[in-house]
Amino acid sequence: MPNAILDPTGRAGQAAQATGPALQLASRRPSLAGVRVGLLENSKHNAALLLQEIGALLVTEQQAAGTELTSKVNFAAPVAADIVERFRGDCDVVVTGVGDCGSCSASAVADGIAFEQAGLPAVVICSDAFTVTADAMAALRGAAGYEYIVTEHPVAVLTADQVKERAKRLLPEIVAMLTRT
Repeated sequence: MPNAILDPTGRAGQAAQATGPALQLASRRPSLAGVRVGLLENSKHNAALLLQEIGALLVTEQQAAGTELTSKVNFAAPVAADIVERFRGDCDVVVTGVGDCGSCSASAVADGIAFEQAGLPAVVICSDAFTVTADAMAALRGAAGYEYIVTEHPVAVLTADQVKERAKRLLPEIVAMLTRT
């Protein structure tokens, strides 16, 4: 079929349906001082570097206690249950991403929702080119309207200095999302 658009959710032509009660976000903290920050990177180029830079800024500027960086094996698959459980024991908040393609954006949102459901405040970072996919995943997970941070696309091609600058620009929004009441 010429000019057809493929819907990666498999729900083309179907009306949106709620899959259960709305997502209840995990309780936010008044500040990030003393918190342990989980960083879940999806193995896409520059994801680890961006999250490491964000983690370092959270420690130096927000007095977070420290960070724990973990990598996903497959950027398109949801976070493994054992990682969620480990972060529940070792971390107080989570920053995950970077959604820099269609499947990894959807997966990053699914990860953020999984952490929220486990009681961990989470921030998801996705690039602006893939918000449709990220929003579709949120709706499929029963969290239509789930908020995440949007950054300019692409992230993968940035230099190390550009990644550091991007981390600085994203920091205020990350702090706000993790600390709002």
